Amino acid sequence: MITPVLLAGGSGTRLWPLSRKSYPKQFVPLIGDATPFQASVLRMVGAGYAPPLVLTNSDFRFIVGEQLTTAGVEPGAILIEPEGRNTGPAVLAAALWLDRAGADDDALMLVAPSDHLVPDQAAFRAAVELGVPAARAGKLVTFGIAPDHAETGFGYLELAEAYGAGEPHVMDLIRFVEKPDSEAAQAMVAGGKHLWNAGIFLFSVKTIIDAFMRHAPDLVEPVARAIEGGRPDLDFHRLDPEAWTAAGDISIDYAVMERADNLVVVPYSAGWSDLGGWDAIWRESAPDENGVALSGNATAIECHNTLLRSEGKNLEIVGLGLENVIAVAMGDAVLVADMERAQDVKQAVAALKEKGAHQATAFPKDHRPWGWFESLVLANRFQVKRIVVKPGAALSLQSHHHRAEHWIVVSGTAEVTIDEKVQLVSENQSVYIPLGAVHRMANPGKVPMVLIEVQTGSYLGEDDIIRYEDVYARD
Repeated sequence: MITPVLLAGGSGTRLWPLSRKSYPKQFVPLIGDATPFQASVLRMVGAGYAPPLVLTNSDFRFIVGEQLTTAGVEPGAILIEPEGRNTGPAVLAAALWLDRAGADDDALMLVAPSDHLVPDQAAFRAAVELGVPAARAGKLVTFGIAPDHAETGFGYLELAEAYGAGEPHVMDLIRFVEKPDSEAAQAMVAGGKHLWNAGIFLFSVKTIIDAFMRHAPDLVEPVARAIEGGRPDLDFHRLDPEAWTAAGDISIDYAVMERADNLVVVPYSAGWSDLGGWDAIWRESAPDENGVALSGNATAIECHNTLLRSEGKNLEIVGLGLENVIAVAMGDAVLVADMERAQDVKQAVAALKEKGAHQATAFPKDHRPWGWFESLVLANRFQVKRIVVKPGAALSLQSHHHRAEHWIVVSGTAEVTIDEKVQLVSENQSVYIPLGAVHRMANPGKVPMVLIEVQTGSYLGEDDIIRYEDVYARD
């Protein structure tokens, strides 16, 4: 059995404003209805595959759980990293977890990022099968993507021979090549011996643990302590924070792969994208004969090589006479950029952070384990929110020091607790929560419950909360 290991803790900035620190691109539908995380999981389920092992952080744990449920996939385990330490400690933690769970010497693990696009699932699984014999023989197998253009944003793998000749086969790796300049990238693509480094690996649990002990022994002890000292938390397992912090912040490439002498490469040419910028989204969105790709309520008039994307039912975006332009509109932020500057969008995020704009990191919808909410109006001493509670879900029993609340149910039925009183509030009914009252809302029905919340008070921050009971074990 192959155990998929999904790395889902990243928070990319190059797809801002759709991808933000609080809700990054792996959890956002970018191409089609499924999120990249869900698509990644579904590529690696079925015959020959064990339930997936997912590594993420505390902020994303409930998003991971919900998206797995929506995809119909039961995970093997979800490990919570106390803080990001890069892919080296994460992969080692997965290996040690599987070893601790009794994995035998033949047990394989397939490590993959959770934010890539691989349209041809059958071709991907065939490539994995091609690498299985080498992995069982003690090789570290990596997957290289046949480049279709001279990309300067990726690292490369230099092969011992040209790829593409004869039947697909496992190839020897000469070396890793750092992200090149344009001239070097063009030369490598023309030479036929270089593939993009996709960051996807296949190896046995025993082989990768041995590789870490040989090439990065300083990581083994703290990561092992983080596993042993971790604790269960609902459906998750939290790694021990003190031990985890002692592990170095290093990628698996630097920690192991660039030092190992037992690496081989499986070439892959059936379509792949890391969705690493809006130019990649444009390419994967099937632009028309004028190079125009539209998403949502978008209209293009005499535009060329342009991406127009609207993220909102009542938000219309119109491009007129645009060329080589990216325009992405959301309810709280709009990006307009030259297509050639797609990789520089992170500069926009940095500029917003510097001026203190919450749009730099906060997503308009704040996703919680019970559902989500969004702020409709925020002004001095009052705020209006839309809150959606999933069927059977409940918010924590809580109180506030600085605000009172009015709840108006607009869809479904709410079960409302205010101090000692419990009541049902139906559609078109409302209820008042006085300042300091101990209260909770729950959805006892079979459909999502929607309400409008009006907050009034001297302070409206999310940290003005005292929790007394919480089924999700939050602090």
